[in-house]
Amino acid sequence: MDRSTASDTAPRRYTTFHIWNLAWPIILSNLSVPLLGLVDTAVVGHLPDSRYLAAVTLGATLFSFLYWGFGFLRMGTTGLTSQAVGRESDSDVRLLLAQSLVMAGVIGLLLILLAEPLISLGLWLLDGSAVATALAGDYAHIRIFSAPAVLANYAILGWFIGQQRTRITLAILLLTNGVNIALDLLFVVGFGFASDGVAWASLIADYSALAFGLWRVALHWRTLGGSLSREALRSLARYAELIRVNQHLFVRTLGLLFAQAFFTAQAANFGDTVLAANAVLLQFIMLTSFALDGFANAAEALTGRSVGQRAWDDFNDAVRAATKLSVAVAGASMLMFAVGGDALVALLTDLPEVRATATDYLPWMVVMPAIAVWSYLLDGVFIGATESRAMRDTVWLAIACYLPAWWLTQGLGNHGLWLSFLLFTAVRSASLGACYWHYRRTRWTATPTG
Repeated sequence: MDRSTASDTAPRRYTTFHIWNLAWPIILSNLSVPLLGLVDTAVVGHLPDSRYLAAVTLGATLFSFLYWGFGFLRMGTTGLTSQAVGRESDSDVRLLLAQSLVMAGVIGLLLILLAEPLISLGLWLLDGSAVATALAGDYAHIRIFSAPAVLANYAILGWFIGQQRTRITLAILLLTNGVNIALDLLFVVGFGFASDGVAWASLIADYSALAFGLWRVALHWRTLGGSLSREALRSLARYAELIRVNQHLFVRTLGLLFAQAFFTAQAANFGDTVLAANAVLLQFIMLTSFALDGFANAAEALTGRSVGQRAWDDFNDAVRAATKLSVAVAGASMLMFAVGGDALVALLTDLPEVRATATDYLPWMVVMPAIAVWSYLLDGVFIGATESRAMRDTVWLAIACYLPAWWLTQGLGNHGLWLSFLLFTAVRSASLGACYWHYRRTRWTATPTG
């Protein structure tokens, strides 16, 4: 048996301290994401023509959908790596990274080869003005060359999270966003580039992060036992488990992206003011997700290791500890939105009509964390256990409830849209919860009952 990749002093029973110790670097790295968005907006927003800001907005939206559609390279790698850690199989840990990087490279090159139809279709669906769409096309034709780096970074991040080395993921993400911000300022403010300068900044930042990530991989690689089997890396049969997990995650992610896009598209039908107000309120959901994602990622690493060890008491302790912190953050978010929601809206916009409209829909934000917390948490548990089929099925079950609910509540206007979105979230949480209790009785136990 290979030498364990985990620390020799790692505890076998998990508490809220262990969850927090893994989660805080992820939470901190998440906070750098909106900072990058603010800098992108600020540097382009001060150019003499608004079409450049519109172009960057269209282009960034296109790539957030395009790249995160392959986010399974992060999630699937985390779950399988954490289980390999639990089995104390360093050879499998090595192989999983190599396989994930091969998949990232192949998919990334395919995206570059298919750039023309993908970009044309994506920008057509986003339906911007002719001038902004043309500039966004220039932006996209630059950024598409970052595809292999972005997807490889997903695999590297997932690999390190699976080994409970979240401080390395913090360093990689801070470097990515830090380089991006610095180059935004240099290219746009310093050299006088426009939206193309933002694209070049992102491209260089992604490859800089990849170089740094591979360097950290090389350092950690030397500490691992076992060896990388070239024969296993070339064998398509050895990719079966990774493909099984990732294909379900891919379909699940497409469902989430569809639900979000549908929400935004329907909000646009209510006019620019409602669309802008909803965009402000969605930032509240994103703010809550920063912390909840951190606890979910910690749960991925710990539950995955427990599954690999078949250590079900540790598994239950990890879920229990992650639940306590997740519920505490959800409760704090509800209180913050209830008491200070108006002030938060004012921080995000100074347009009177948008502020007034957003305030009308604030009660949905107060309720949302209590419903959404379970889907975040259980996603982490299911990723760690590599039960990706359940994640896929519950998302599409939620969509099957979401669309009829939207159709039936159209008479309520934007309140009906928020109600249907809340139902979508509730069905996801409830169905994941039902799967969790079923698997806990039948699979995640030392004495299966069926």
